[in-house]
Amino acid sequence: MVEKVKSLRLEAFLWRESLSALHKIGLCFAMAACTGLLAGIRIPLPFTPVPITGQVLGVLLSGVCLGRFYGGLSMAIYLVLGLSGIPWFAGWSSLSCFAFFANPTAGYLIGFILASLFIGREVDRKINNRFFWPQLKLMLVGVLILYAAGALWLWFLLKLTLSKILMMAVLPFIPGDLLKAFLATSISASLLPKKSYNGEIDR
Repeated sequence: MVEKVKSLRLEAFLWRESLSALHKIGLCFAMAACTGLLAGIRIPLPFTPVPITGQVLGVLLSGVCLGRFYGGLSMAIYLVLGLSGIPWFAGWSSLSCFAFFANPTAGYLIGFILASLFIGREVDRKINNRFFWPQLKLMLVGVLILYAAGALWLWFLLKLTLSKILMMAVLPFIPGDLLKAFLATSISASLLPKKSYNGEIDR
């Protein structure tokens, strides 16, 4: 039974690699939609314009599921379609292109793309990165990328002190994001094959 599961995992990722670019883009739209659904999980906080959301889980898993380039593309699609009017940002909202640049959460949305690109690249690059502890490290770095992008954007908009930016953009979200990173790692380590599917030979 265990060997059958391992075989199915490998077959799934070999199938992903064999898809045409058009089919992979179709998967990107599906991942963007999943992230949009997770955005419906939203907890507003009284002391910051940035809410707690479920989107982070979708971001962390997009690179795992779609790989080094297409994970980031799925988050770019999520962003572009949200700017086009689909109400799937946090709280089932959308943004116009002009409103995007004045929105305090815009940095996180840009960070979605960067974090997914990073995780997807590292997962595809080394077999060793698909085990639990290396996966957890990657997920935590992905969260740090989100924090950096979000905090920089918030500072650019509001010009507050570092301590205030950290209080608004980083510190309140650490416990929840640690939980999301652990959950994403548990899922990804279970899904990822521990054999080569795209020519990597590190293990």
